[in-house]
Amino acid sequence: MGGVLGDVLGFAAAVAISPLPIIAVILILATPRGRLNGVLFTVGWILGLAVLGAVMLAVASPSGASAHHQPPTWAGALKLALGLFLVLFGARQWHRRPRDPAQARLPKWMGAIDRLAPAKIFALGLALAALNAKNAPLTIAAGATIGSAGLPVGQQIAVLAIFVVIATLGLLAPLGVFLVGGERARTTLGNWKEWAAQHNVAVMAVLFFVLGLKLVGDGISVLAS
Repeated sequence: MGGVLGDVLGFAAAVAISPLPIIAVILILATPRGRLNGVLFTVGWILGLAVLGAVMLAVASPSGASAHHQPPTWAGALKLALGLFLVLFGARQWHRRPRDPAQARLPKWMGAIDRLAPAKIFALGLALAALNAKNAPLTIAAGATIGSAGLPVGQQIAVLAIFVVIATLGLLAPLGVFLVGGERARTTLGNWKEWAAQHNVAVMAVLFFVLGLKLVGDGISVLAS
């Protein structure tokens, strides 16, 4: 279990420091119903990660590990494919990054956050976790790693739960600052938002490139064994 947990911690950390969801929750906290909407967004995020991870566990668990305690061939192929996708995606993001961070622009949908109803805020958190092209491959890779390791069901659930908790820390930090600091926290959160907005593309490009290379290496190792 410890070895599998070590394998998925990198994926969880990469999901946790995704700048766009962090910016989104900070913007949500600045709305009139910020306290309620911030909690709903975070709950939606947690549910999205948990459901996507659980689906991968259900797919991967029946195959389990081989008699030699090696992941099945399909897991190696999946990691290789996800790794190549992340490397190419990271390279594309790096190429498209603003040369001047001050010129970075946020997605247009963020401008409508203050007009979203609580149900849509919840759905937004769910979508950013489970359907986002940046986070979904990392969660799929984590679920495949856990499910194909041959662990007992209880240990699989425990590792997935730890993954979800760590992957949510990026949202829990601004939410905690807001709930504890209230109005006094707005300046701190505003500074976080500005930094994340300026460096979003560069941060994610580097993360995806590094994690993509790791997945490529892991996939090749499985296929060659």
